[in-house]
Amino acid sequence: MIDHYRDLFDWHQWLEHALCWTVVQPLDDEITVDDLLRRLNGGREPQHIMEYPIEEAYTEEQPVLFAFESEGTHGFLEFSCGYATPDRILVELSKTSRVWMTTWHFNGGYTILHAADGEIKARISYFIFAEHRIQEGDPDIFADFLPMLDNLDPDDGRGKRSAAFAFIEASTGMRLESEWLDVEEAPVIVLDNWSEG
Repeated sequence: MIDHYRDLFDWHQWLEHALCWTVVQPLDDEITVDDLLRRLNGGREPQHIMEYPIEEAYTEEQPVLFAFESEGTHGFLEFSCGYATPDRILVELSKTSRVWMTTWHFNGGYTILHAADGEIKARISYFIFAEHRIQEGDPDIFADFLPMLDNLDPDDGRGKRSAAFAFIEASTGMRLESEWLDVEEAPVIVLDNWSEG
């Protein structure tokens, strides 16, 4: 799985600069992608932008998402600036879902977390730097992730970013496919209510 994401980051190198990958597994079959997008946008309908060229997304000053679905699991990729999904939104989402998120941006960050039952259960900040990692919450949640990181070369940043995606895929079954990002005018969603509350 790590090699799959190494290849993906090699092909889409812009993702290594900034992204936020949020994977949501609804516990209720009635929850739709529109429900999740509303929750991701702080309870308000997001701006739906269809056939929106990727290049123009970088001019937005709000989070810009691709939305994907695979066997009842939903993935949301924020790719313009690496805006992390706010904790309050993750908590709200996790009341009816299991939620996983990893994020980084050009200033660093490198966070992975899991939320469920209306609370953030575990988080690791600065996960690519073994000597600077900050782990919070239930250590069992990331018991299989840390060995993945520690088996990689300390300087293998791409491998460690790939490991975060691979761990989330192993936990959820949601795989980000390279061809999903190759659509020249892919539909994207602009969120405008993350900074509220």
